[in-house]
Amino acid sequence: MAMDMPPEGEEKLQVFQQVGTLAIDLGNTTTVVAFQAERAASPQLLDLPPISRRPGEVPSLIWAGQSNDPNPLVGQQVDEAGLVGQGHPSLSRDFKRWIGAPHPTKSDGSCLSPEQAGEILLQQIWRRLPPHIEVRRLVLTAPVESYRAYRTWLNQVCTTLPVEEIALVDEPTAAAMGAGLPPGSKLLVMDIGGSTIDLSLVALEGGEGRAAPIAQLLRFAGQDLQDSSKQALRCARVLGKAGLKLGGRDLDHWIANHLYPDVPLSETLLNAAERLKCRLSQVDLRAEATQLEIAADSEGNEVLPLRLCRRELEELLIARGFLNSLASLLNETLARGRGNGCELKDLQGVVAVGGGAQIPLVRSWLQQQTQPAPLLTPPPIEAVAVGALQLTPGVKVQDVLHRGVSLRCWDQRGGQHHWHPLFLAGQPWPTTAPLELVLAASRIDQLELEVVLAEPDINESHEVIYIDGMPTLQSKPAERKLHPWPGTCPTASLALQPPGQPGQDCLRLQFSIDDDAQLQMEGLDLRSGERLDKQKLGTVQ
Repeated sequence: MAMDMPPEGEEKLQVFQQVGTLAIDLGNTTTVVAFQAERAASPQLLDLPPISRRPGEVPSLIWAGQSNDPNPLVGQQVDEAGLVGQGHPSLSRDFKRWIGAPHPTKSDGSCLSPEQAGEILLQQIWRRLPPHIEVRRLVLTAPVESYRAYRTWLNQVCTTLPVEEIALVDEPTAAAMGAGLPPGSKLLVMDIGGSTIDLSLVALEGGEGRAAPIAQLLRFAGQDLQDSSKQALRCARVLGKAGLKLGGRDLDHWIANHLYPDVPLSETLLNAAERLKCRLSQVDLRAEATQLEIAADSEGNEVLPLRLCRRELEELLIARGFLNSLASLLNETLARGRGNGCELKDLQGVVAVGGGAQIPLVRSWLQQQTQPAPLLTPPPIEAVAVGALQLTPGVKVQDVLHRGVSLRCWDQRGGQHHWHPLFLAGQPWPTTAPLELVLAASRIDQLELEVVLAEPDINESHEVIYIDGMPTLQSKPAERKLHPWPGTCPTASLALQPPGQPGQDCLRLQFSIDDDAQLQMEGLDLRSGERLDKQKLGTVQ
């Protein structure tokens, strides 16, 4: 019997609609896009022609005359049009590092701000999603150093996207999930991206099966995801972390400047340096084998050969202080981990992700410095996006403070003020129990107690400065300073009724940090028994 054939065009209806989670890992040079259907065993990297270079990888490039340009060129379109090396104001690249930066110093002549360029890229990715997928949840990643400002920007950008849920995870934490270690594991993550280096000690806590996912669930379209979730809260902690605004693109600057110190660093020359760096990172390459890349403009008028062997690249990185900066970050991260009860010997693995993780010098150095923990090398480019896909609703975030906060107190014996630490850098938040302090009056008939807060500088031993446009690592003195806390309420004072007398215990205060990183204070008047209303003092750093 002959089989009935469907009407013409009806076979297109046989494509199954896939419902699931989309992950976007916005990178300085490459943005990774992955999707996992609800019943799928593994994620898939999405091909988004014509903007993707290969499935899942979209170059972080924008060509647009203004933020509302109706037809911008995005990703691979910019590269294929030969526009990358022109240095035109319409070209935006290397913009991710400046999004959320407190004092942006980007000066590449682009007519778009970093935030505008990032918004165009995310919107264009969304527009080109395959029609057969339905995104129920969007998972985004954020860098450690500018996490909160970056989160605010992402929340604004995503308000118009038709998606029910949005979750956010910092990049090192997502990389830890991509390593696939079991629940309860502790691991060190080194993420060397195009613009940043992040080191994190991550503890994956309880749960059955594989490691519990980690996310900060954002309020979106009026929905509070934690309130609506019926899943049990499972918690993962970052025990210590440190970061530096230096990445693979800066290494490209070093290579190009090393080979052609008197030639302006055009995009064409930097792209050739990047290709040369990738060739020198091949595992089976001999240290003395010279590799060649050609930097040529779109019309072939200027041709510059770039020749380098792996030994020369490693000598260049060492001379520029690259390994010293990695050592400083590692020491800072491990020190914060020790403050949370985690030693190097407690680690179940060390994970290296990001494009820079492919450099053999980095891998060998990291393996030597972190023995006996095994070095794990998941796919370096997509590891963060794939790890982020393991997020689910109902996951509670517990991160660590990057700066800390102290309270000014009066030393009755010494006759002067001193700073009493409330919460220290590296301490987890949200807090599980409040910190309690008893405050006494310091003068006769004192009518109020002032709440004056301050935060310390981040104790970084290296910083990146630009000398004639060249990223340069510079050592910093280990000096600690306190600055007025920017989150302090302008009228943070507590009335004393009746007036307090010198040495008399007046108030018992409790300080805590909530899920939104808000420092909260409540208390009790020890004389009257009256409770003090809870108030928010600002956002911890």
